[in-house]
Amino acid sequence: MAEVYEIGDIVTLKKGHPCGSKDWEILRVGADFRLKCMGCGHQIMVPRKMVEKNTKNLQKKEK
Repeated sequence: MAEVYEIGDIVTLKKGHPCGSKDWEILRVGADFRLKCMGCGHQIMVPRKMVEKNTKNLQKKEK
């Protein structure tokens, strides 16, 4: 079963950001994801396929 990505979840990607963090917060979900680096706050837009392929860990947000 495919993982369900939701706004507020934290994904750990295989490759780290230049600031050293590998954790990203999901700000937007769709064909493209908007991710915010948990280390420096930098925001990027990436295709859904790239996020699904490179996710090592998914932490669901606390309800």
